[in-house]
This record gives sequence, structure tokens and C-alpha cells, in this order.
Amino acid sequence: MSVDRVHAALPDPPLQSEEENREEEKAFGNAFAELESVELPLGTTLRSIYDDQPNAHKRFMEKLDARIRNHDREIEKMCNFHHQGFVDAITELLKVRADAEKLMGQVTDTNRRLQEAGREVTAQTEEVIRCRIQQRNMATTVEKLQLCIPVLEMYSKLKEQLESKRYYAALKTMEQLEKVYIPRVSHYRFCQIMAENLPRLREEIKEISMSDLKDFLESIRKHSDKVGETAMRQAQQHRTFNSAVAKQASTGHYTKPMYSLNGRTHTHNGLMIEDDSGEEEEADEEVLTAQDLVDFSPVYRCLHIYTVLGDRETFENYYRKQRKKQARLVLQPQANMHETVEGYRRYFNQIVGFFVVEDHILHATQGLVTRAFTDELWNMALSKIIAVLRTHSSYCEDPDLVLELKNLIVIFADTLQGYGFPVNRLFDLLFEVRDQYNETLLKKWALVFREIFELDNYSPIPVETEEEYKHVVSRFPFHDTEIEKQQDFPKKLPMSQSVPQIYTQVKEFIYASLKFSESLHRSSTEIDDMLRKSTNLLLTRTLSSCLQNLIKKPHIGLTELVQIIINTTHLEQACRYLEEFITNITNVSPETVHTTRLYGLSTFKDARHAAEGEIYTKLNQKIDEFIQLADYEWGMAESDGRASGYLMDLINFLRSTFQVFTHLPGKVAQTACMSACKHLSTSLMQMLLDTELKQISMGAIQQFNLDVIQCELFASSEPVPGFQGDTLQLAFIDLRQLLDLFMVWDWSTYLADYGQPTSKYLRVNPATALALLEKMKDTSKKNNIFSQFRKNDRDKQKLIETVVKQLRSLVNGMSS
Repeated sequence: MSVDRVHAALPDPPLQSEEENREEEKAFGNAFAELESVELPLGTTLRSIYDDQPNAHKRFMEKLDARIRNHDREIEKMCNFHHQGFVDAITELLKVRADAEKLMGQVTDTNRRLQEAGREVTAQTEEVIRCRIQQRNMATTVEKLQLCIPVLEMYSKLKEQLESKRYYAALKTMEQLEKVYIPRVSHYRFCQIMAENLPRLREEIKEISMSDLKDFLESIRKHSDKVGETAMRQAQQHRTFNSAVAKQASTGHYTKPMYSLNGRTHTHNGLMIEDDSGEEEEADEEVLTAQDLVDFSPVYRCLHIYTVLGDRETFENYYRKQRKKQARLVLQPQANMHETVEGYRRYFNQIVGFFVVEDHILHATQGLVTRAFTDELWNMALSKIIAVLRTHSSYCEDPDLVLELKNLIVIFADTLQGYGFPVNRLFDLLFEVRDQYNETLLKKWALVFREIFELDNYSPIPVETEEEYKHVVSRFPFHDTEIEKQQDFPKKLPMSQSVPQIYTQVKEFIYASLKFSESLHRSSTEIDDMLRKSTNLLLTRTLSSCLQNLIKKPHIGLTELVQIIINTTHLEQACRYLEEFITNITNVSPETVHTTRLYGLSTFKDARHAAEGEIYTKLNQKIDEFIQLADYEWGMAESDGRASGYLMDLINFLRSTFQVFTHLPGKVAQTACMSACKHLSTSLMQMLLDTELKQISMGAIQQFNLDVIQCELFASSEPVPGFQGDTLQLAFIDLRQLLDLFMVWDWSTYLADYGQPTSKYLRVNPATALALLEKMKDTSKKNNIFSQFRKNDRDKQKLIETVVKQLRSLVNGMSS
């Protein structure tokens, strides 16, 4: 639609004021400016024109036509102004046309020649392009290979580490491959295969390291003996060295040594040793540790591997479980361990080796084993060790073996105490072992004492020269003023040779008992108390038992018993010297409040009393042997006029025996003599009153009276000095009064004075007199055929019957 038609179609605009016309002009001017701008959209502008006010589009069209005409006039003016120039330009252009065609030909020719010349260049250029592409591809390949080569190198390194069993380093390499190298080239197939292979390699490493650990555990079980032996030897050297230092310090010649003992470090012992030439040289010896004897790398390696793999707890539990099993195996002793010291030494070496290894693991690793775990193991082991030692030590009968066991226990305790394990219960156990040691010593010394007693000749010791005398006195504290005053030799010492031997052996026992007290970390007072108690046991139990058994032996006669009494007297006097001997050893004053006294005095007194009793018994047995030889003719008419032979032999025996008793204490000899006389009197009385003896004649009574007279003469001869008056004769007073009664036939006096303190026959019992009279009555009846012709005999028979009746009445009166 043209502008004119648009303009004709529009209605006439209404008349407007001048102000409105100016505003409208301004608005249309802005609209034309927008319309002439090719960058703005026209829709919004046209809508604002048509929607602004009524009939605005008509006026707009008018303004638009006016503006178009104005532009046309300007264009026309511009064309008129430049028309001549345009004509001139066309003219010039026509002139140039020919030159242009000529130039076109030249250009075409040049182009042809250029194309021909550029074909080789083009070919070379294509070759260059191809080479550049290859170069670029090579650079890309090199770049990719540079990314892959580290992966391959690390994987190759991993293989080498696995082949050389450097598993911990291999795990670190795997970690680097997974976290650093493989992610860079993860899209390659070979990297994916590598990544898939790494978990399998880890499991193989775990299995291999666990296998190495099992081999290590098996190896350490075999090498624990050597580890323990080394540790205990070092502890013993340390203890010996400390003892030497203490002695040097006590003598004032102490030199500070270059010495160190540490179970976890390498040190050297510097001990100054003085040789025979007086020069001092330093003996350096390297101290071996558990790490020197055992390769712990499998444990460290396995621990690191499981730690890296995040499975440390599994490894710790497995290791502790296996070590607990090994501990139980180590603590199982051999059945014959108690037979030799080597059995105990191997047992202790294995245990020490086990705990030395555990202590090293405790300090060399972080948490593989804990102090609580080792303490638990040690407490379990300690209970088992104590039970084993109690059982096996009870089988030991050799004191030397028990002493060796004690020394091993001390070294064992000192060794483990050096590693921080509590060992107080072991030292408590040593007190039980000490009792066992004392028991074995007592058994050994019992054999020694028995041998001494068996070899003793039970006679005084003859001394031929002064050297022999000094030798005896040096072995036994003998002091006798009278013997010392004697200038001439030979001499005789009152005791037998067993006395100095017994005294020497008691001192040897004290030394042997003292050996056990060494290294027990006990005070001098405690050691003194232990020595005194063990010596008391030796005296009161062992020696006393040996003496009692000796005294009871049938081949020990009266002479030997007398010598035993003399020996025990001298041993009793020597007890105070034994106390001084112990005091000199322990340096503990006997005046100390809790000092135990020796009970030797009571021991030897008891032995002496037993010997005295045995003397009385054997003397009585000997008397009985003589009495068994008696052969009385009880029906004899009259006596032989002399004492019986057996009785004279008995009296001679008693005289010689009591002469030996002169070396005994006075009361012992007197008691023995009185006992013998009483027993003889009693035996003779029993012979008269024997129930198997039915008849006794007056002649037999007279013969018996002669024998009793000899007994009385023996008693009055004072066979043992010290009796007052007729004390010894009183032993036969019962017999004497009974025989006097029958010999004098003084029944009227007996019956009249019976029961009176002044009675002449006070010691005659009516029952005794009745029994003897009944035997004589039977004899009278036997001779009744002849006695009826003798009036005296008939009167006597009547008297006997009368006396019998009276005696029976007295006996019945006593029993009622």
C-alpha cells in the first residue's frame, strides 16, 4: 500500500493548538529517528504512534510523506551534484577495460606457470604435513608412554621386591601404584589388569608373612634355650662381679669398674683382672642380647604388613595366642628333670629365653604385646613354675643337687627381675627348698654319723706324741687340766675317736647349710637364725636318732655304753663352741633378743639318759643270764658249805664291770650298782617263789643263804664309791630277813611283832613267807613215813601247820 493511499484512507485530523503541534512534531521526530534506525524493532514504535491519540496515524502519514519528499529532494540534489563525476568515472572505466583484459591474460598465464611450479611444492607440503602428523602422533605416544613407564617401573619394582621378600616395601609400592600412578593411566587395559592383580598380591604377602611368622615361632621355641642360657650367664656374671666389688670395697681396694649389664643394649664388661705378674689387664667381653641371637625381622615384617593392610588386630591376637600355647609347652618339665642339674638348667633356660624374647618384643614393637599381657603370662608361668619345683624338688635326695637347684633358682630370679618381672614368690619358694635341702642334708649326715659310730672302737683315744695331741685338740675343743699337766706321752683322752669326728661333721653341716643362705638377699640375723635352726634339727633329730639307735643295737655292750656316755658328755660341753662358731660366721651377737639357742645340751642329755637306761637294762639282762645258769638242788638235805659257782661268776663280772664305771659320773655308777643289786635281789626272790618250784628243803634254804651272804659281802665291799653306810646292802634286806626267819625258825617273834615298826622281820610279807613255807610243808609230807618215828619232826610239822594257818589268816586279813 502506498503512502498516498494510506493518507487518502485516513480521516481528516481535527484542528490542534500550536502547543499540541509542537509536541506532536517532537514525538513524530523521535519516531522517525527510531524508524530510520535499522537496529531497533519497528513494532513498538508504530504501536506507540497509533495508540497514542485518535487520528494520530493520519497526521503521522502526512508527516511521513513530507519527510520522504524532503529526502527525495536531498537525494536529487546529491545526484545532480555527483552526476558529472559519475560520467567521468564511467569513461575512465571503459578506458581501463582493455588494460584489465590484458592484465587478466597475464594473471592467467602467471597463475598457470605458478600452478605448474607449485605442484612439487604442494607434494612436498603434503609430505611435510604427513610428517608433522606423524611427529605429533609420536609426541603424543611419547607423552602417553611417559605416563605409563612409571607405572610399569613401579610394577617391575613391586615384582623385584616380592622376589627379594621385601614385603613391607612391596606394600608401600602397591599403595603408590593404587593412589598415584594407576589413576593417571587407568583407561588402559594393562593398568586395569594391574589394579585387579594387586589385592591377590596382598593376600599372598599376608600368607607368606604369616608363614614366616610361624617359622619364627617354631625357631624361637628351639632357640629359647640358648637365649635363656646367655641371659642367665650374664646375670650370674653380674652377681659374681658385684660380689667381687663388695669384697674390694670392704677391704678398701675398690676401683670403679667399667662395667655395665643391660639386656637390651650392647655394652662391654670392664673388669680389672690381676695376673700372676701383678699387671692389670682389662677383659672386654661383648654382652649378647636377644636380638643378637634371634632374628626378629619376621615379627617386625609381619607386624608392619598387617598394620599396612589394616589387619593389625588379627595379627596381635594370633601372635599372643600362639605365644600362650608356647608358654604352656615351655612350662611342662621333663619327667626325669629332678635327676640331674642339667634338667633343671634346661627348664630354666627355656623359660628365661621365652620371657626375654617377650620383653624384647614388648620394647621393640608398639603394642604387639603389652605389659598387662606379659604380666598375665608371667603370673601364669610363676604359679606353674612354683608347683613344678615343689613337686620335683621333693624327689631330690642329693643335697648337692638341691644346692645347685637353689643357685639356679636365684640366678633365674635375678635374671627375670632384671627384666622387670616380680620374683618375690620365687624367693619365698626358696624357703621351702631350703627345708628340703636341710632334709637331704640331715639324711646325708645321718649316714655319716652312722658310719662314724660303726667305725668307732669305743675306747679312749691314745695319743703317742704331742703332734697327735695338738691334732686332736685342733679338731675338737678338749680341755683337761690334769691331762695337760702330764708331760709324758703316751696319753689317753677320755673320749673315743668318734667325738672329734662328730664335732667336725657338725661344723661341716653348718658350712653346708650356710651355702644355701648365700645370695638369698637375707640379713645376717636371718641367716644366723636359719643356721641355728638347721643345726638344732641336726642335733635334736638326726644325731639324737643315731645315738638312740646306736644305744639300742644289740652288739653294743656295757663298755661301749659307758664310752657313749663319756662321749656325749664331751659333746655336750662342746655345744658352746658350736654357738661361737656360728656367731663368728654370721657376726650376730648371741645376746641378740631373737637369737635361737642350740638345743645340743638336751640332745646329749637325752642320749646319755638313754645310754644309762640301756646300761641298767643290759646289766640286768646279764644278771638274768647268770641266774639262768643256777642249778639248785632244792631237795638237798644240807648245803655244800660254799656259795654257788654261777653266783661267784656273777659277782666277779659285776666287780669288773663296775671298775669300768669309774669313768662315769658318780651318780650314774651308783645308780647302776644299786639297780644291779636290786635286780639281783629281786631275781633271787623270784627264784624262791617260782610257782613251778613245788618243794624246798631246809638244806636248799641254807645253800641259798650262802649265796645271799656273798651278795651282801659284795655290796659291803663298796664296788662303786660314794654310797653312805650300808645303803647298797639294803638292796638284799628283803631276802636277808626272809632267810633269817626260816633259818632261825623264829615264827613266834615274827607273828608277835607283825605290823610293828620295830619288828625284826618288818620286810617279810606274810604272803611271801606263806608261799615259801608251803613249799617246805610239802617236803615234810613227802618224808612223812620216816618223820612219824621222830618226835621232833612231828612237832615241827605241827608247828608248820599252825604257822601256815596263822599266815593265811594274816594274808586274808590283808586282802579283806
